[in-house]
Amino acid sequence: MERGTERDAPPDRRAGDGAAAGPGGRIPLAVVVVDRDGLVSHWSTGARRLFSVTKEDALGRPAVDLLPVGGALPEDEEDSPYGEYAAHDGLGPGLGASLGGGLSYPAAGRARLAAAGDGRVDVLWWAYPLVGPGRERLLVLAADADGPHTAGAGTSARVAPGFALHTDFPGAEDLARRLPEILPSMSVGDSARIVGQILELGYPILEFSQNDRVPVTPDWGVPRRAGRRERRERAARALAAGEPVPEDLRDESEDLEYAAVRERLEFLNEVSGRIGTSLDLARTIVEVSKAVVPRFTDVAGTYLREQVVAGEGFDEGVPDTTTMWHRVALEHTDEPGRWDDVVPVGEAMPFPAHTPFFQCMTTGEPVLVPRISEEAGHAIASQFDKRDIRPLITGRSMLVVPLKARHVVLGFMILLRHPERQVFNDMDRVTGAELAARAGLVLDNARMYTHQENVAETLQDSMLPRIPPRMAGCDIATRYLPGTLLGRVGGDWFDAVKLPGARTAFVVGDVMGHGLNSAAMMGQLRTAVRTMAALDLPPAQLLRNLDDLAQRLGDTYLATCLYAVFDPIAGELHLANAGHIPPVLVRAEDGRSELLDLPTGAPVGVGGVPFEAVRVPVRPGDRLVMCTDGLVEVRGEDIGAGLAALCESAAHPAASMDDACDTIIRALAATFPEAGPGGRKDDVALLMARLGGIAPDDVAEWRIAPGPSEVGRARAVVREQLHDWGLPKLADGAELMVSELVTNAVRHAHARPVALRLVRGDTLLCEVEDDDHELPTLIDARPTDESGRGLRVVSTLARQWGANRTAAGKSVWFELTLPRRR
Repeated sequence: MERGTERDAPPDRRAGDGAAAGPGGRIPLAVVVVDRDGLVSHWSTGARRLFSVTKEDALGRPAVDLLPVGGALPEDEEDSPYGEYAAHDGLGPGLGASLGGGLSYPAAGRARLAAAGDGRVDVLWWAYPLVGPGRERLLVLAADADGPHTAGAGTSARVAPGFALHTDFPGAEDLARRLPEILPSMSVGDSARIVGQILELGYPILEFSQNDRVPVTPDWGVPRRAGRRERRERAARALAAGEPVPEDLRDESEDLEYAAVRERLEFLNEVSGRIGTSLDLARTIVEVSKAVVPRFTDVAGTYLREQVVAGEGFDEGVPDTTTMWHRVALEHTDEPGRWDDVVPVGEAMPFPAHTPFFQCMTTGEPVLVPRISEEAGHAIASQFDKRDIRPLITGRSMLVVPLKARHVVLGFMILLRHPERQVFNDMDRVTGAELAARAGLVLDNARMYTHQENVAETLQDSMLPRIPPRMAGCDIATRYLPGTLLGRVGGDWFDAVKLPGARTAFVVGDVMGHGLNSAAMMGQLRTAVRTMAALDLPPAQLLRNLDDLAQRLGDTYLATCLYAVFDPIAGELHLANAGHIPPVLVRAEDGRSELLDLPTGAPVGVGGVPFEAVRVPVRPGDRLVMCTDGLVEVRGEDIGAGLAALCESAAHPAASMDDACDTIIRALAATFPEAGPGGRKDDVALLMARLGGIAPDDVAEWRIAPGPSEVGRARAVVREQLHDWGLPKLADGAELMVSELVTNAVRHAHARPVALRLVRGDTLLCEVEDDDHELPTLIDARPTDESGRGLRVVSTLARQWGANRTAAGKSVWFELTLPRRR
């Protein structure tokens, strides 16, 4: 991981100089990378100096041969300052477990190695398991233990290795970015500072400080003397009895305290490896609770802010007595069910100011209650309505630790020990605080991921239309599948737009690229398509206009789009394509499916490319399937195979339109397993429409000659037709509105007759068409005005109404709701 060699470093900061800065300092590191076969794939200059093996001799050799884990401690070194944790001529069993692949979390240690002659070298080492698609499995760092002391640090110093960008083995840059993740106690600011120092020095460093706390710290060792085992037992008995430790046993008591510290560090390392295995908030909550029971506590109750549970943002100020806290997990070693009814998971409640919980969440510091007295138990229980929790808590030792990240309290954990167990002490308080700090960071990562996921889903849902399952003459079903779990926002879309004349426009599009930029472009293009479709532009003209718009928005705006208009009266599809995959048409007559042969065209945004439209006859019951290429295209596979699978699956019979969509998605996932859930790389938009039809007997048309006398004939034919269709209740209103629209039409028509049409479909549709291109406007007529009230009457009585331009002029229409058929 080093960028330079010893001679590349500045004269006053060469390897081994141990330049110090203030209370801390920096020394060079030996850096070794072990691949998944246990072979050395990187051997730094620092490793050559420390282990006396050249890079040429090290690369490709088994790591255990170059980093010996050692054997038994010689008899003459029984009282070594490193005790049973050190091994002669080896780095110890902890590193051995790491090299053997048996470690899933960071580890560290200190040991003594043989040096030239009869000398010994004390070595600090760290081992970090590496995850990801690369060959690298383990990162091992080591340094001469004398470095911190010669640099001015005392034995109480905490040490943390640093990583440099632009280093010389695969994955090193990623490690540099992930410093806060590898060392959870390190902030982003500390990470940037250390990386900046590395870039300045030109080689890896060891950062150490008298004050900073890091989660993986090597063992410093405690000197020991002969007869240590017996003295240790005597000191342990004195400590257990709470008696003063004799003067000659003080070293042993300190040693026991050291062993307790080591045990706490091992526990924290173990917890770090067990929590945060996913970004799922619910799973992370359970992991945090289970990690501490029963080794550290007998009962662990986890409470989180209401907004954290909901995956929402919140005011990061100090909580108060109105803040609601959800009990999200409860782990215990008591008999099953004892806690469930009294303090059920899922309950939300505030906490009064007099409680230790309120003190913890407002100060952000642990609160220790060695024993919950009868009085304290009563005070705590008073907030639980109609439930007496005193038998569960009285006499127990309690530790309340805050779950916080980035100086914000997300929640807290209530830890309780049985009365017969040793009470929580100050060391437990420190351990609990460290545990909560790690858990808080993990929970915050899961919270932020959940929040971002919710935002992405909300954004995507807001951009996708709400298409009714039934539109004029057709049934519709849709599906949208995100490309990845981490990228819920994409540029694929579908739409269905109601058009005049009982027609429907179907749209499927795919913006090139992913993420928010693609989604933003998709939103603009979808809105433009809906607007132009409402103007009843022909498919080819609509795509030409969309192409012009995409070019005006920017050079990078490219998208494919398929636009189809279904006319249930004419029984045809009118389609145009802009670089999109072709649709599938499933014939109801024989169940045969086919890819429609359309002129492909270029994606919108290319510019200067003509678009062509084709007409395809359809029959009632035929199904149209339109989708984006994410459903049928997989990297490295021929798209023809995906299109063939789409045709085959679309032809399968299904009980409903929704079932038909699900059948297609399952079939394509089975054809290309790598494109299935969890492995999909591209978004999928799918629209299926079962095309109906409107029979000729449900359509009535007339030609009305220009002239006021023809308005009465229009009223008469409409009334007669509605009686023939068995709709006499609609006759009065329809007659009145037809009279108003025909009056306006004959007044403004030029040469051509006025066309009047009634269509009985899902609604009663009435259309009046003339050769004047000026659209009517809804106005408020004054009492003295002789005109202007016609559209107001139509707007009041009709279910819907509208006006649009046609090739010959304009069409004004209204709809009435049909009475329910018995």
